[in-house]
Amino acid sequence: MFIDTHCHLTDNFRAGDIDAVLSRARDTGVGTIICPTADPADIPTALEISQKYDNIFNTIGIHPEYAGTDINPVDHITDAILQNPRVVGIGEIGLDYHYGCDNRDAQIKLFESQLEIATRAGLPVAIHTRDADDDTAAILSHANVRGVMHCYTSSWELARKMLDRGFYFSASGILTFKNADAIRDIFAKIPNDRIVIETDSPYCAPVPHRGTTCEPAFVADTARVLATVKGLQLTELADILLDNTQKLYPKCHVN
Repeated sequence: MFIDTHCHLTDNFRAGDIDAVLSRARDTGVGTIICPTADPADIPTALEISQKYDNIFNTIGIHPEYAGTDINPVDHITDAILQNPRVVGIGEIGLDYHYGCDNRDAQIKLFESQLEIATRAGLPVAIHTRDADDDTAAILSHANVRGVMHCYTSSWELARKMLDRGFYFSASGILTFKNADAIRDIFAKIPNDRIVIETDSPYCAPVPHRGTTCEPAFVADTARVLATVKGLQLTELADILLDNTQKLYPKCHVN
């Protein structure tokens, strides 16, 4: 059985097709799913999903693309949410300079404020970082948090720094792409006890599903490539990923 540690399901829920999505996931051996938030407007829907389905948990966070929009994370990530047994972490949060960093200061402020929330709540974090390695490393070096580098595609240099800080690294469908040799090399170097897996659905559909909408069933395709990269049998990898995920997210009870 596999756990999809990062799967955006809010649109599926609103469209009314989530039961079919979950059924296909079960058919490929994907049981527990962790549904993060990016848009603060999605937080109530994400919480409704995890309340309805006992195999779904949440990480709650605000993506850097919403920085500078006068959003105060404390207004959206309340104490009641932090104490919700279905909320296992804070995420996705971080920095994204891919389209420029004109709002760099606003992104950093949003990131740091959510790290403070995670620290206060004692919850792990799911980190989004894109073309922002130096600032991500600098900010996390001063933060008293642990967690996962979600959908990891950054450098080995950043990976080494975050390994030293006890972070996990999540492989997504990007690992299967033809031009992803550098990412596969990095995951080959990451210790087995620091890897987890995700789809980042509806994004990053793995081979052989490129060009389609990603869904949690596809985590099995990424797992097959990750097993090859790590020199493991698929069943061995599944056991490792299960153990790692439960250590990463102690509040997550696997179904």
